[in-house]
Amino acid sequence: MKLGLGLDAGGTQTRWALVQADGSLLAEGSISAISGLQLAQGDARNALAQPLQQLAAAVAAATAATAATAVWAASATSATKPLGLVAGLTGFEAATTALWCELSAAALGLQASAVKVLSDIELACHAAFEPGQGVVVYAGTGSIAAHLDASGELHRCGGRGAVIDDAGGGHWIARQALQHIWRNEDAAPGRWRHSAMARAVFAQIGGSDWPRCRAWVYGASRGELGLLALAVASAAEEDPAALALLQAAGQELGRLAKALLGRVGPQPVALAGRVFELHPAVQAALLVNLEPGTQVQRLTLPPHHAAARLAARLFCCP
Repeated sequence: MKLGLGLDAGGTQTRWALVQADGSLLAEGSISAISGLQLAQGDARNALAQPLQQLAAAVAAATAATAATAVWAASATSATKPLGLVAGLTGFEAATTALWCELSAAALGLQASAVKVLSDIELACHAAFEPGQGVVVYAGTGSIAAHLDASGELHRCGGRGAVIDDAGGGHWIARQALQHIWRNEDAAPGRWRHSAMARAVFAQIGGSDWPRCRAWVYGASRGELGLLALAVASAAEEDPAALALLQAAGQELGRLAKALLGRVGPQPVALAGRVFELHPAVQAALLVNLEPGTQVQRLTLPPHHAAARLAARLFCCP
């Protein structure tokens, strides 16, 4: 049985999928977060040891469980591990390719040549379109628009991180909400009690006083802070400020799409990431920025499935 393994590694969790040579899904699951930023750190081997061990154990368990079924047992060869791995990593830089291939291959019992690594947004492009056929707008913790052209070159707008931009992403929404709430408190202490958005945000933080909020915000990871966008969305039907903030996020994401479409020409657009699941106002505001007639769709193929199918094509076919 020829198997391809795919990873979609993000800041909060890593999803994996195992497919057969024809692309049919065999198993999937999730492990701890893996980030390309870890590869640039001096202790990358230690930082990645645990999640890679989790991955190897999960894949071994999945193949063992499937091999025990009558359907696979009748047709299985002695192979009980994937023939190759394709991984999409958030924060990935090309300079760390060799290290990732070495570490992941060793954990899975593969040759480094049987590993391909790319950025998470490039993986999303593969999941949405054939090369040269569309633009992806991704809004999760951060935000980016990208187009993979017919030659395989990636064209991008945004995705420069929270310090510079990432407008429209979950982290940006959280920062904007906190700024709005605390500026209101500056003007009228206690005003938060009359704001559904402020009440929801403080409930998620676990307190409304500044020391508690400061400790939580500056102790939270980028991904954890971005989850405050869920609190903003929960208040959108009751609080005009929350709704306006989600609309502003959609406008920023629409700006990314418009900028990239201006460079690569008219293309269909695929929307990916949890921000588009927050509230319909996000997508509605994005559409205002696009030319009439632009085809817009949601990304339906999970990126970890796309990665596994790519692995099957690359490493399982003669």
